[in-house]
Amino acid sequence: MTFRAAGREPGSSVQPITQVVTTGARRTTLCTADGVRIDASYEPGTQGTDGPVVVLAHGFTGDLERPHVRRAAEAFAQRAAVITFSFRGHGRSSGHSTVGDREVLDLAAAVAWARSLGHARVVTVGFSMGGSVVLRHGALHRPGPDGVHEGRTGEQGRTEAWADAVVAVSAPARWYYRGTAPMRRLHWLVTRPVGRAVGRHVMRTRIHHRDWDPVPLSPVEAVPLIAPTPLLIVHGDRDPYFPLDHPRMLAAAGGEDTELWLEQGMGHAEHAADDGLLARIADWAVSGRRAG
Repeated sequence: MTFRAAGREPGSSVQPITQVVTTGARRTTLCTADGVRIDASYEPGTQGTDGPVVVLAHGFTGDLERPHVRRAAEAFAQRAAVITFSFRGHGRSSGHSTVGDREVLDLAAAVAWARSLGHARVVTVGFSMGGSVVLRHGALHRPGPDGVHEGRTGEQGRTEAWADAVVAVSAPARWYYRGTAPMRRLHWLVTRPVGRAVGRHVMRTRIHHRDWDPVPLSPVEAVPLIAPTPLLIVHGDRDPYFPLDHPRMLAAAGGEDTELWLEQGMGHAEHAADDGLLARIADWAVSGRRAG
């Protein structure tokens, strides 16, 4: 699973380029630092901009209109405002999926939009591929006196796109993992021309055909760079994609600001997260700690 990046990640203050507003909700097209148009929506919740906002990063082949993504967004909206968006190559967004590399720019655009709306607390919540993206984003976009944090691979992020807390659900710890049958199928989908055709026509996901160059910072390498931002790792003990060594590696790489939830009977990502778990994640996002 390899792709060629366009180069170093430039810092950018991203604003909506089109917007539709209906009774407080907004549907917007954001423009990323590398010129990709991202379909995004905003639900103000009950507290409006006075309360926190959750920025939801979906998994591979999802988009903001998929039922499982909408269900998660609606659960979070009971406790906070919510921004959902479709990663590049997914749904109505432009570009091609790089399966976790350049998607950091998409998330940065959504987080910058959240801050431009006036929210003082912004929490990123990512599922599967989106989980890897929120981890890398948390490492590369941090507050600092100079406004820029540079990661180990030279990728850069700016302070207006930083998160106050990070939640990664069903995220991989390392790249190129092929240890399960679902991941071997996913590698076929991503690396073979016929697989990419299936992704485009069946899954509404346009996948880039070029290799990563350079290979981006891996999730487990990103985790130590997130502190002191609070980090929550959530993973199911029946995840068919990534076994439990992945969340344990991520948690071990973090410090005292990292919390690990291993959920009994849970499978993978948004499909497997029941309403109770989504409510607990939302409570943690709002308060920074587990409710109850």
